[in-house]
Amino acid sequence: MNPYEFRFEKLPKPVLSPSDEGFDSKNVYNPAVVKRREKVVMLYRAEAKGEKITGRIGLALSEDGIDFIRHPEPVMEPEYEWESLGVEDPRVVRIGKTYYMTYTGYDGKTARLCIATSKNLLNWKKHGVVFEEFPAQKNTTENWTKSGAILTEKMKSGSFEGYYVMYFGDSKVWLAYSKDLIHWEYEREPVLRPRGHLVEPGPPPILTEDGILLIHSEAFHEDGKLVYYTHAALFDREDPRKLIWRTEKPILRPTLDWELHGWVDNVVFAEAMIDHGGSYYLYYGGADRHVGLAMGGWRKKED
Repeated sequence: MNPYEFRFEKLPKPVLSPSDEGFDSKNVYNPAVVKRREKVVMLYRAEAKGEKITGRIGLALSEDGIDFIRHPEPVMEPEYEWESLGVEDPRVVRIGKTYYMTYTGYDGKTARLCIATSKNLLNWKKHGVVFEEFPAQKNTTENWTKSGAILTEKMKSGSFEGYYVMYFGDSKVWLAYSKDLIHWEYEREPVLRPRGHLVEPGPPPILTEDGILLIHSEAFHEDGKLVYYTHAALFDREDPRKLIWRTEKPILRPTLDWELHGWVDNVVFAEAMIDHGGSYYLYYGGADRHVGLAMGGWRKKED
């Protein structure tokens, strides 16, 4: 049984949409969002009209988390063979004085989980592909690892005591663990399996008194179309492999026109969440073209 009641209210309009021209003129979506020096900083996936590049990373700043001003140039672009066609879908955490970004490097065939670090969110040092080889496949493509969401606190007890953990993958969700946040090992058995077409980690997970809360995306085939929803799962505090529960009903579903129609129709895809002014701000991609915002949170259900 789901012990939490989730209540998020979506803003009717996107908080970020494609520019008229430039590197983010076709699509802007699937952002990471963090707070720095009382500013809300968004790092978003951007695509340009008339290009095959599937992702550069742009940056935008906000005072209130709603109205954003964009940096004029991307802060990350494809450089290496494994990301030659795109750097996509960032997720960012701050641990100590360093920002750690997980992102997808795409070479036109395989989507690989990559790591980069920064001190200021503008200049990023890439550390390459996290797992050069991975035993699972997606659609017969080998070494497909795609995305990763890092818990910002080291495990304090259990089998992974002293390690950071990360949930990653997009056909299923696996668990990885690390001492230094750069070099990772993985557990071979998935910790979250799809109930429909796929399941993929969302924002960095949160450690609560009840367990590790992971907001994530799930996609289902419905009436001949693929529909993406936002869900949540809770894992054990001492054993992050152990699933305690997962939501039966979505937290978010595509309902607005710009979520139903875009580059990929019928998508709400959450990747970032911050605690802002006593409320959780959940940022998501709408139809792979816009960035949306839902505000709210969750509370324990009464017995």
